[in-house]
Amino acid sequence: MPYNLHPAIPRLPMKDAQATLCYYTEALGFAVLNNYANEYLLFTKDQAEIHLFLYPDLSLPDNYGMCYVRVENIGLLYEQLKANPLVVFPEKGHLQEKPWGQKEFSVIDNNHNLLTFGEEVNHA
Repeated sequence: MPYNLHPAIPRLPMKDAQATLCYYTEALGFAVLNNYANEYLLFTKDQAEIHLFLYPDLSLPDNYGMCYVRVENIGLLYEQLKANPLVVFPEKGHLQEKPWGQKEFSVIDNNHNLLTFGEEVNHA
């Protein structure tokens, strides 16, 4: 029987579980799937799932955690997040069409992880 890969689930570092709970639920609209003693958090939204693990010594400026989330109707998600004052966009993180055939935008979470959301551009 051949194996079958499933969607990848990013595991990102977090410095503070309570701040991360607030950010992912209030800023990004994720639901808490599970909380393991504030040391390992699981979030879900639609078909996406993101895990964060406690790393108390995390240096925020030095954190380069990243993940890419595929989206349908990216313009709607972008407008919703743009309207939330808790959401931080990096300087070049606003919605734009990329040369590799994706519409993308990025946000930086409270742990300095870069979350990029993308949707394939259909030029047909």
